[in-house]
Amino acid sequence: MTKVFRQHLLKKVVNIACWLPSLVFGQDLEPRTYANTPVGLNFLILGYGHTEGGVATDPALPIENTQVELHTAVLAYARSFDFYGKSAKFDLILPYGSVEGSVTAVGEFRQRQVDGLIDPRFHISYNFFGAPALSMKEFADYQQDTIIGATLEITAPGGQYDADKLLNLGTNRWSIKPELGISKRLGPLTFELAGGVRFYTDNEQFLGDRLREQDPLYSVQGHLIYNIGYGIWLAADATFYTGGQTRVNGRKNDDNLENSRVGATLALPIDRYHSIKLYYSTGVSVLAGSNFDTTGIAWQYRFGGDL
Repeated sequence: MTKVFRQHLLKKVVNIACWLPSLVFGQDLEPRTYANTPVGLNFLILGYGHTEGGVATDPALPIENTQVELHTAVLAYARSFDFYGKSAKFDLILPYGSVEGSVTAVGEFRQRQVDGLIDPRFHISYNFFGAPALSMKEFADYQQDTIIGATLEITAPGGQYDADKLLNLGTNRWSIKPELGISKRLGPLTFELAGGVRFYTDNEQFLGDRLREQDPLYSVQGHLIYNIGYGIWLAADATFYTGGQTRVNGRKNDDNLENSRVGATLALPIDRYHSIKLYYSTGVSVLAGSNFDTTGIAWQYRFGGDL
């Protein structure tokens, strides 16, 4: 194996390491982000998710069978509140995961299994048009038309991270994602469309003491939500994202993303306080990086707000 080929192979393996964290975070497909909610409500959420997929590599290289399987448990808290007469929400997400990854490079099989915390995330959303802040009593007479809002997501470097390993649950960096969205209701159907951009800080301990930088990742997602009645709703979800090219010690990687995903979400109320949400998503077009399937279930307990 020539020196040039070894360097080319190493670069591709480093690219794989750059893509693997996307299996942990993926691209969110979250319907009803911009729905109006009565103020003063609290939500406690427990969830489980299973993600499995591979990483696209150059078929001319002796790298194959790149697979990652992730089991995730999530604890989250959310609260709705009044912000200058408009509805707003915040939530804190604390995930824990178990991930196993494997790759065959130059005929040699490599495998790693890791358990630990995943980087925590914080969201805050504000509906500045079409979603007045309402009490539970006032909300009974509310009829949605058009809602326009904004969200801000912050991810903190609190997850498991080993600087000497390719596969980790944490990313050892911060990220911030502002997003603007619109929700329009037409009878039992609600259309949602949102666009955002995620910015990343640098990881100064990538594969030892290497510096990893990443360009902003641009995304757009849409949802078609059908209100079945009695608190039951079903959503068809889709997203497209592009950008996110990385650099390691100043050298650009060939990993600019241009991928799309589709999915579905079903919400089923149990009683006045409890509900269950089921979701699934899969990749439909992958230019580079990870192509994975995600299945999950979440239980939600609602309290407060003079229920």
